[in-house]
Amino acid sequence: MSDTKYEKSCGAIVFTRLNGEIKYILVKQQNGIYSFPKGHVENDETELETALREINEETGLNPRIIDGFKVSDEYPLPNKDNVIKQVVYFLAEYQNQQFTAQEGEIIKIALMSYDDALKVFNWDSQRHLLKAANDFLLNNTITN
Repeated sequence: MSDTKYEKSCGAIVFTRLNGEIKYILVKQQNGIYSFPKGHVENDETELETALREINEETGLNPRIIDGFKVSDEYPLPNKDNVIKQVVYFLAEYQNQQFTAQEGEIIKIALMSYDDALKVFNWDSQRHLLKAANDFLLNNTITN
């Protein structure tokens, strides 16, 4: 019998378009690691509600979720025995909004090109998520 526990979080790969180029929002956390905005599901929230709340809390943005994209990531938490982190990511677009880092949790918010974002990630799984989102954006017509 497994004693494995699961912690669920939700977030989004958030992007905008500047001068025809896709730029991604990455948050630099207190531990110095870059990631996508995400956080724990609270109470009876849906995955989508959690993602939108966390994006707003961490960045101050109110983006629009893009239909047809939802990916998951799973990994063991290094500081907790027998705990697997499950993270569901959506794709979200913002336009003409200012972002603000969440005080006490986020050190910096970075707006990066695809290539630059690939370089700052610590884990391959984040690169795969970004690639999936980027491929989706390049291969699908997104309507407003």
